[in-house]
Amino acid sequence: MTLALAITLYIMIWWLTLFAVLPFGVRTQGEEGEVVPGTPASAPVRPRLIKVFLINTVVAAVVFAIVWGGLEYDWLDLRGPGPNPPTP
Repeated sequence: MTLALAITLYIMIWWLTLFAVLPFGVRTQGEEGEVVPGTPASAPVRPRLIKVFLINTVVAAVVFAIVWGGLEYDWLDLRGPGPNPPTP
């Protein structure tokens, strides 16, 4: 795996996992009972984006390590059997 592919793959995994991690621990204004006029009740009270980004970076690193291992050590067998498949 080239460095460019690894960086691109990590960025893609980071963005995909962000949408999974983003709602963790979020309390909405509707749940708190303090809706600011002009905002929806589903808006977060305290988004804590830095904490979410840090958690997401760790989760993305773990997922990237699994994907990298699968590609590097051929766990996924993406190349197939080749031109001469084994006979049973």
